[in-house]
Amino acid sequence: MKDNMDITAKSKLKAPASGWKKHFIDYWQLYALMLVPVLYYIIFRYIPMAGNIIAFRRYRAGSSIFGDNWSGTKYFKQFIGDPSFWRAFRNTLTLNITYLIFRFPMTLIFALLLNEIKNIHWKKFVQTVSYLPHFISMVIVAGMIRELLSTNGPVNHVIEFFGGKAITFVALPEWFSTIFVASGIWQSLGWGTILYLAAMANINPSLYEAAEVDGAGHFQRVWHITLPCIMPTITTLLILDIGGLVGSGGSFEKVFLLYNPMTYETADIVSTYVYRMGLGSANYSYATAVGLFEGIINFVLLSIANYISKKTTDSSLW
Repeated sequence: MKDNMDITAKSKLKAPASGWKKHFIDYWQLYALMLVPVLYYIIFRYIPMAGNIIAFRRYRAGSSIFGDNWSGTKYFKQFIGDPSFWRAFRNTLTLNITYLIFRFPMTLIFALLLNEIKNIHWKKFVQTVSYLPHFISMVIVAGMIRELLSTNGPVNHVIEFFGGKAITFVALPEWFSTIFVASGIWQSLGWGTILYLAAMANINPSLYEAAEVDGAGHFQRVWHITLPCIMPTITTLLILDIGGLVGSGGSFEKVFLLYNPMTYETADIVSTYVYRMGLGSANYSYATAVGLFEGIINFVLLSIANYISKKTTDSSLW
């Protein structure tokens, strides 16, 4: 009996860990890799959210980080009655919606074209060339745009060669949207194809072979096999883009570097407005209220897009 009890005790001691403990032991390297991004989001994304309280309190530099006294919805009423805010809000929607309308389908089409390249060396070359603009600093991109579109730049030289007059592109508000969208597509077109190409790589080749045997043409195979197979990826990216229509995303740096008082009419967006009101005018509570309003609108848009996608395509973020 004693021997049996000893064997039972030893077997319990040697029994492998179960559940999440076993998973952690088996894949501790992956958990270690997750540590840095998790800490990043906790420290720089979630903890700073406590600062949103100053949208409802009066804050002065050098005083408590949570403000001096309660102000309620004073700053919300203030920016809602400010025409400059609504101009920035309108410009943000206009620029982001225009950019989405052009970039989203162009990125998908470019990914489909890349997927059809059979020569692996040529495909890698095209991918590398198209990815490069994404890694160029926004300061350099803005400098390139200013040089290309200056009155003595190559674009105006071409216009003058064909008998036209030089145009001061960066000083005319009606040209800002075109500059913003065109430069954005150039920067993000190649980089945006990565997820699409990854999704296409997981499509079973036998589906194409069966369709070809059945007499399906090239376009038919793309339409009836490729697009339906990558539809969850398309839907997810579209939902995320819609959720950021009022946000700055990566547009703040470009707008901030390219706009000027002469182009505020079409170039001033919510994030640059917040920057001027907050850091420029030291009105931190007011700027925080605007930023909080922006975040709420983005969350509402994201939820609506997710709900519609779930009802129509059965694909959603949650």
